[in-house]
Parts: sequence; C-alpha cells; structure tokens
Amino acid sequence: MASGIHFGRIPANAVHLCVDMQRLFAEDTAWRTPWMPRVLPVVVRLCERKAERTCFTRFIPARSPGEGRGTWRRYWERWSSITLDNLGDDKVELLPELQTFTPPARVLDKAHYSAWVDTGLASALAAGDVDTLVVTGAETDMCVLATVLGAVDLGFRVVVVADALCSSSDQSHDALLGLYHDRFGQQIETAQCDEVLDAWA
Repeated sequence: MASGIHFGRIPANAVHLCVDMQRLFAEDTAWRTPWMPRVLPVVVRLCERKAERTCFTRFIPARSPGEGRGTWRRYWERWSSITLDNLGDDKVELLPELQTFTPPARVLDKAHYSAWVDTGLASALAAGDVDTLVVTGAETDMCVLATVLGAVDLGFRVVVVADALCSSSDQSHDALLGLYHDRFGQQIETAQCDEVLDAWA
C-alpha cells in the first residue's frame, strides 16, 4: 500500500502526539539527532494549526547511573552522560519553538521508549473518545516506533507524519517508513504534513 491518507478524513478530536522533541536530542549531547532542526518547522506548522489537540511527550532519563529495573539498569550505566545528574534537568525541556504551544498543548513525561507505559495516556484518550493519533517526533526507530506499535495494539488509527519524524539513522528511518505502510497498512498511514492538514477536520 502506498503512503498517504487511505481511511477517510482525520476526525476533529484526533490527537497530535509529538514524541520527544527535546533539547537533549537537539543539542550537543551523546544522543544528538542531527536532522531534528530540519523537521522542527514541520512540527511547528502542525502545532500552529492543532495546538489544542497536541500532546508532547518528554523522555525523562534516570537521575543517576545504575538506576532502573532489569536491563534499564545496564542501559543507564552505559548512557551515564545522559542521566539527569550529569546532563542537567534543563536538557529534558521541549525545544523552545514548541514550548510556546503549552498551553493549550499538554506535556506527558515518560521514563521508557513507549508513551503507553506508566503514563495514563490510554485512559485519558479513551475518556475523550479519541480513536486516531497523528504522530510526529524523534526518533523514528526508537521512541516513535515503540509508541506507534503500542498504539496499534490498543486499536488506534495511527497517521505517521513522514516529514515530521527524525532519527540519527537514515537507514533505520527509511526502513521503518516502508515497514509502516507495507506491513501495517491496515492500522498505520504514512503521509506528508500537507496531506494531514488537508484531511484533518
């Protein structure tokens, strides 16, 4: 199935879920995502139109190395430079260009790749009768991937905004966009921002 909007207009009460567009991925850290500045204007365009329907997630690292359960403990030992004690709390903030949309946009903090683990997001969306998510953010092959697949399992219609995603790996980014519309075509649509805005009531 080719990319694009295939299952009708995006309902008015859809939610724009913008994943981890934070300073720690844009600035000079071990996790810098080099082309985040390239997709930022696209994310801003979507927020300008749908700020009141936007929810930003923020990935919150462990406070210090060795924290976490199971493999997360090893993970934070490996990425000790990203722990809050070493990185600084200010680096978890949204990019300044996106902070201007809060409020009305909401901010959801998470400690894992997925936006669905220990956040209450699913119940909040259910309370608002939301069945469609428009997904942007970083990184395509990490937190966006975990969030998108979780949304599929929960039965959401997922519209991935292809020109509003970024990764530090071009190869993985391209492969996942292909995977979304080739293998998950009944649940995930991949479209450009212009298509999304045209289709969103």
